[in-house]
Amino acid sequence: MMRRLQRPDLLPRDAAGEPWLAAVIAVLCFLACLAAVGGAAADRAAHGWTGRLRAEATVQVRPRAGESGDTAAARAAETLSGVDGVSEAEALDRKAAEALLRPWLGDAILPDLAIPMLVVVHLDPDAPASAPTLSRALAQAGLDASVDDHSQWRGEVQRAAAVITALAAAAFLLVAGAAGAAVVYAARAGLAANRAVIETLSLNGAADGFIAGQFMRRYGLLAAASGLIGAASAAVLTAGLRLLGGSEGLTPALPVAWSDLILLSPVPLIAAAAAVVAARLAVMRDLGPRGPGR
Repeated sequence: MMRRLQRPDLLPRDAAGEPWLAAVIAVLCFLACLAAVGGAAADRAAHGWTGRLRAEATVQVRPRAGESGDTAAARAAETLSGVDGVSEAEALDRKAAEALLRPWLGDAILPDLAIPMLVVVHLDPDAPASAPTLSRALAQAGLDASVDDHSQWRGEVQRAAAVITALAAAAFLLVAGAAGAAVVYAARAGLAANRAVIETLSLNGAADGFIAGQFMRRYGLLAAASGLIGAASAAVLTAGLRLLGGSEGLTPALPVAWSDLILLSPVPLIAAAAAVVAARLAVMRDLGPRGPGR
């Protein structure tokens, strides 16, 4: 008798609106995957930005009386090139400085704009020179200059990345919680729809654990299939963004990498595990007060 009760079609298939539940879980898994990829991309972008900021410093040179801006910038670049911890120092002429400002200010005001003389310093990645060291070398050379090692910007970027990563993690947890709630609701609806079947099983000696196992298997397999669909859809979108954007993905602000696809691989298993736990909790809660079959 119990061997017949273990058939996969023991519970009626569409009694609890399972196709709709499958669609909801697939969408939620898709959104969870996007949140995970977005968080990973934001963290990657932040590390890339901070790495580039840490590898450079900018020096603003103010020419002294009787000295042209180009001459002062050239002297500063020559001075800084000989400092330990500096790989290269390059003075920016007006044309290069205008190219940096053009995306922000446009072409209209650039000809009349007083642009400071700048020197870009590329630091040794293994032992970079500090801002005080660069300032000391400039002062000893008789140059009036200010050194910006981008430390303030690095802190801002790191804080922004931490916020984005936390938001992505929160979104992932919220979506996972919504999927679990949907499974709990569907499991309880399945109990109500299959009450006659459950009572028949109880009268034939089926234990609560056996009945719960039927729902756990049902919703575990359903969630695994739905999670696979959601993760596969997110993987297709992620691959498309990666292919469209070249080496940095669609945008340098959120660089997508092929390794992000690895983050999506456990989603079907996580969805199945969450569904199994949620279904068991829901079923055992409803079966607990019953007298028969316990």
